[in-house]
Amino acid sequence: MRTGYFYSLVFALLTSTSIAAVAAPTVKLEAGNAPVVLEVSPKAQSGKVDLNGADAPTLQRELSGVGEAKAKAIVAYRESNGPFASVDELLEVKGIGKAILDKNREKLEVN
Repeated sequence: MRTGYFYSLVFALLTSTSIAAVAAPTVKLEAGNAPVVLEVSPKAQSGKVDLNGADAPTLQRELSGVGEAKAKAIVAYRESNGPFASVDELLEVKGIGKAILDKNREKLEVN
């Protein structure tokens, strides 16, 4: 008998707290507390890597067949010869051949 009474009290307590939570007023957002909007990088918007704007870690991460040395070579070529005029100019970089360019052609752009 006592356990039945105890379970009834627990049930009543849980029911009243759940009703109180549902009936609680909602919090209104103030004008000063607007949600934060994150800016999306141009790479994420277009889905392509800009050869003239990407740094070595980005090139290494986004391009297949391009490791740390090749990514640094791409950046060094860009710094010494100026910006890339086309994606095909990537073939001028030491260590980048036709196979690597063909694998990554759809991922690359020149701005």
